[in-house]
Amino acid sequence: MPELPEVEVVRRGLHEHVAGRTVASVEVLHPRAIRRHLPGAADFAHRLTGRTMVRARRRGKYLWVDLSDGDALLAHLGMSGQMLVQPVGVPDEKHLRVRVRFADDGPELRFVDQRTFGGLALAELVEVDGTALPQSVAHIARDPMDPAFDLAAAVAALRRRRTEVKRALLDQTLVSGVGNIYADEALWRSKLHGLRPTDKLTRPKAVELLGHATQVMHEALGEGGTSFDALYVNVNGQSGYFDRSLNVYGQENRPCRRCGTAVVREPFMNRSSYSCPRCQPRPRGL
Repeated sequence: MPELPEVEVVRRGLHEHVAGRTVASVEVLHPRAIRRHLPGAADFAHRLTGRTMVRARRRGKYLWVDLSDGDALLAHLGMSGQMLVQPVGVPDEKHLRVRVRFADDGPELRFVDQRTFGGLALAELVEVDGTALPQSVAHIARDPMDPAFDLAAAVAALRRRRTEVKRALLDQTLVSGVGNIYADEALWRSKLHGLRPTDKLTRPKAVELLGHATQVMHEALGEGGTSFDALYVNVNGQSGYFDRSLNVYGQENRPCRRCGTAVVREPFMNRSSYSCPRCQPRPRGL
């Protein structure tokens, strides 16, 4: 699933190409693509047609476009969702699910999703701490790239949580935007094992950890995000290349760039965790 840097790359491309444009027509080509919009495809198309897209926004890994007269177009990218901007007349992608045409006859917006885990929906905006958010995103915490992110509060919340540090990093109600890839990278930079209890973290170490999470996501953003296959692309269909800079994630049996020890992979919440057994020793007693 795309994490903060990948979603931010898509958000920037969306804002550049759709802000200020008015929807002329909407074509839903697969019902699963709008399954989160409970009134159905006809209502989705009718309510979106004639609306102007104001700006693309994001909180953590959640993406939406503000619409004129309120509401938002919420995009769930899932595992393989793509928001593509294509010139009118370009052949349809094999897994095209929704097409949005604009009144200016310029490039159209296409939602492409091979696995159909993602989708689009119209959502009402609600006020949360002075910010208008889609209702389904209201419980998500601010991310480290948010100008209003409160580092001290995030550190305190992290240390209060009785869990393992990697689980806490992935908890979007504590700090949003960090997923499996960047959690492993931040833990490696902090020389912490993901099973370290959060209540055993000192305040300086927790600050260091969140600082590394922020830094690695900024670096990934600068390289267009992380792409392991052709499913994650920006709005122009281009892949990111931060996977070349990963230190531990996906690097099983390769030497740690810091000490040369072989990186190990361990099962974690139906996924995998990658770490250096020397730089990131497991907590005693586990």
